[in-house]
Amino acid sequence: MIRFARTMALVCALGLLTSAGLAAQSASLQAEMLRDWTALQATMAKIAAEMPEDTFSYKPTPPQRDYGQQILHVAQINARFLGMLGASAPAPTVDPKTTGKAAIIKVMDDTFAYGTAVLKQQTDQTMLQEVANPPAFLGPSTRARMFTFLIGHTWDIYGQMAVYLRLTDLVPPASQRP
Repeated sequence: MIRFARTMALVCALGLLTSAGLAAQSASLQAEMLRDWTALQATMAKIAAEMPEDTFSYKPTPPQRDYGQQILHVAQINARFLGMLGASAPAPTVDPKTTGKAAIIKVMDDTFAYGTAVLKQQTDQTMLQEVANPPAFLGPSTRARMFTFLIGHTWDIYGQMAVYLRLTDLVPPASQRP
């Protein structure tokens, strides 16, 4: 009987330690979103830098945005949507007429840094709060949904930028082999 009691005590103690370890490893919406956002920022920085200055205004056809305008578009949408989330700092200003590789990349970097600051102000609970005036095409949306939209939108533009690089005989950073 004593052996049984000791075994049960050991099993219960291991169960408590295991559940405590799992609780310490539980997922956090805010932390996951921040991880995805910062990884996307690094990915966009690489692809933005890949196009040389002399072809930064390349576009496949006249009606399309050029390479730099694609980056500015990401920055504009980031600033606009992030500004709707009620952060304490104002969203950076994005001048759609910005030119030059360094200036355009800086504008994009500023909007990603702003997004990081906004995310760091959030908790899992605030990420699930509804945004007061989301864009009409999204309908009612939480802060988490707004970030998810921005991440998806940026990946869409990334895909277009990868094609632009290929059309100028360059290889996107994610496809480069050592």
